[in-house]
Amino acid sequence: MSILQRGDALTFDENLFIVSKTDLKGRITYANDLFIEISGYQEKELIGKPHNILRHPDMPKAIFKLLWERAQAGKEMFAYVKNRTKHNHYYWVHAYITPITDTKTNTIIGYHSVRRSPSQKGLSVIEPLYDKMLKAEQHNGVQASLSLLENTLSHLKVSYDAFILSHE
Repeated sequence: MSILQRGDALTFDENLFIVSKTDLKGRITYANDLFIEISGYQEKELIGKPHNILRHPDMPKAIFKLLWERAQAGKEMFAYVKNRTKHNHYYWVHAYITPITDTKTNTIIGYHSVRRSPSQKGLSVIEPLYDKMLKAEQHNGVQASLSLLENTLSHLKVSYDAFILSHE
């Protein structure tokens, strides 16, 4: 079995990858077997649905705003994401998101995401940061959450990508 459950938390083998593709609106167009299995949904329940069907309420909206801005600008991005399953369990991933480009027209036609099991080191840093960001968001909106992230990164003198990759 590739998925382990401890309470409400699910984990998966570090050698396996969750893969999905979406259209430009974030609707799922492809989900690999591990994605289907860990999500608790059947493939027919996922295809055509918005990827945020998996959004966990503990995730700051600011992270998804940053992710969408970067992906729509044709840039890749790494991020830690906490997802919620159909049965209200959760699992963390270290995601790598890239745009899919039509080589003939050089236009973005969708997005591709490969996710792996995150390191405990990474989660020990990300969870408290996301908690602070979520609280800022709840009190003062998404921009306050983004400002908190930017101030944290500025204080550490690193980019978002360098911050994420340094904790893997």
